[in-house]
Amino acid sequence: MASLGIPKNTIEILQKYNFVFQKRFGQNFLVDTRILEKIITAAHIEEDDCVLEIGPGIGTMTQYLCESARKVIAVEIDKSLIPILSDTLSEYDNYRIINEDILKVDINKLVQEENGGKPIKVVANLPYYITTPIIMGLFEIHVPIDSITIMVQKEVADRMQVGPGTKEYGALSLAVQYYALPEIITNVPANCFMPRPNVGSAVIRLTRHKDIPVDVIDEKLMFKIIRASFNQRRKTLQNSVSHSGDLNVTKEMIETALVEMGLPVAVRGEALSLHQFAELSNIIYKQIKL
Repeated sequence: MASLGIPKNTIEILQKYNFVFQKRFGQNFLVDTRILEKIITAAHIEEDDCVLEIGPGIGTMTQYLCESARKVIAVEIDKSLIPILSDTLSEYDNYRIINEDILKVDINKLVQEENGGKPIKVVANLPYYITTPIIMGLFEIHVPIDSITIMVQKEVADRMQVGPGTKEYGALSLAVQYYALPEIITNVPANCFMPRPNVGSAVIRLTRHKDIPVDVIDEKLMFKIIRASFNQRRKTLQNSVSHSGDLNVTKEMIETALVEMGLPVAVRGEALSLHQFAELSNIIYKQIKL
């Protein structure tokens, strides 16, 4: 099978099946073999690996994954792509296609079936509108994962790896860094896709931490505090968190915690590191339990 990373081959297969791009699925197919090779290298795919690919499209990256991995599970929401995938992957016998919305798939069950519950590697070229729910979904349900290597909007990749005090820093940065080490592998210009998107992209690898880097008593409470802190960035952390309908935390409790941590009462959420949010939530947790 000719590589779909070459634009001419992608055009031929799309014409053969009269494929129409679906805007609602955010479809942009990668047509650059160098970027495809960088993704495979960055994901460290080995011959015994089981890989979950989210949104295989016409199978451009799936072909590369099938060459390198023991098993590839590709989850594709668009049923019109299923016959195309059967065609473009006809040379391989080590893949499984699931025509489903990834957010509705029981991934833990899938990992049990296909990899005996051992950690998998995730590779994806994600539509921009659904990046955060997919990544957070994988982490929060504690799927056994080694790493997630994904193509995302450049701005989202930047947001995942920045630290306190930057304007991109927010709840996504903290959540990703709580679960994984984020590293941007390469930037990808818009002309590497068909059709061409309006924004630049980047490949980012999230390597799952063996051990969570902070000690936190109640993970859910910490993330509620983090989300509330960034809901209204101009407000102080004290005001944002105490006014959150999702939390039953008073201004006094937050003030006591901030003073104990040696932080100014008027501090904003964007100034706190992951370690500080963990400490803050532990102090508040103990106050709630009193």
